Amino acid sequence: MSAVPAIPAGMPEPQALRPRQLALLAAAIFVVSAGYGGLLPVLPAWLAQQMPQANAVEVARHVGFLSGAYAAGVLVGAPLWGMVSDRVGRPRILVSGMVGYVVSLLLLLVPTLSSLSAIYVLRAAAGLCVAAVVPVVSALVAEHTPQALRARRFAWLTAASLIGFLFGPALNALADGLAGWLRSGGNQAPLSASLVVVLSAGLGAVIMLGLAWTLPVRQLPKSKIVPGPTRQRGIAALLWLSGAVMFVLSGFELGIVLQGQQHANLTTQQIALMFAECSLVMLIINAMLFFTSLLDKVPARVVIAFGLLIGMAGLAIMALHRSDSWMYLGVSLTSAGTGLVLPVITFLAAGATRQKLGATMGGLAAAAGFGQTLGSAAGGWLFGAVAQQSFGWLTLPLVLTLFMLLARPGWWGQQPLREEADA
Repeated sequence: MSAVPAIPAGMPEPQALRPRQLALLAAAIFVVSAGYGGLLPVLPAWLAQQMPQANAVEVARHVGFLSGAYAAGVLVGAPLWGMVSDRVGRPRILVSGMVGYVVSLLLLLVPTLSSLSAIYVLRAAAGLCVAAVVPVVSALVAEHTPQALRARRFAWLTAASLIGFLFGPALNALADGLAGWLRSGGNQAPLSASLVVVLSAGLGAVIMLGLAWTLPVRQLPKSKIVPGPTRQRGIAALLWLSGAVMFVLSGFELGIVLQGQQHANLTTQQIALMFAECSLVMLIINAMLFFTSLLDKVPARVVIAFGLLIGMAGLAIMALHRSDSWMYLGVSLTSAGTGLVLPVITFLAAGATRQKLGATMGGLAAAAGFGQTLGSAAGGWLFGAVAQQSFGWLTLPLVLTLFMLLARPGWWGQQPLREEADA
């Protein structure tokens, strides 16, 4: 794997991020991940309350389509916000995204906006606002981090995302406890979902204020791109890989949520435990990948291929076996495989020129959003149609990606861009 490009001669060194700033950037990733992970498990019961005449298959499809609407917002917003942040500055876009995220959550609690169509619009708006958070945070860290620290800091960001998703079920459990305390007896699912929204919005508001207070606002000098023969192919390969893996991951996660409707012995606590297991395995893999400097010793394409194989094995196990022990093994392997691949994509993309760093990160987030949109919609439809076998169908994008990697290995180990100082 090529090394991350050094700061060119004559280009001013970017202002280094202070520990407090880096912590707040990681916290922004944590908050949006926790909000998504906390709301997803309560969506089936919440929608069942909103649509009392709907059957389990219809609810499953709407859960998938709502997740797809959120991802569609990311798909539309990520390249837009990335390009705008290259021009007007990343801190402004990041804070604006956090404001929109908090507002879009709180509007879910407005009674006049509780219809199914309004929920779709608000989840899409939340994704549009998150699109101004995740890629812009990555661009900020890449822009203001010395080359020697870049891998370690991206490890922190990935860890923040995984811990946030892991915290989502805990947020859900806290909301359940508060709902039981506020309302004893009866159906507590709508109140619990509302409390998840309130808690997520409150965390987002705190981080939003911290970012607005501490982030640097100085624009860095622009650089120009040095064309290279592998640049466009390297970008296209990363975009495909990001979309394909997120397609599989979103369908896989949705399948875990929807299993409870077809397996009477699978409790909500077991589903939450599978989500926690998923995040913990990915967190461990991420720590191993970066803190052992594995990417400095092993070509990126080898790491990617190994991750794809592990992910396919995990999905195959989940498709073929229904016992708890096999399901937990399948979750672990699938999480380990995707956990190997996703951080490599971001780390390779961090070599983009400053002038195009926001657009590059936004493009990756858009590809991930596109994959997540299709994966969520396909996952809901597949699980309603073939139930457990849907995990087996999800291996197809990974098989195709592995074939492309073996056929064109040169596309998967290059930094997509190079930069030099303006003349």
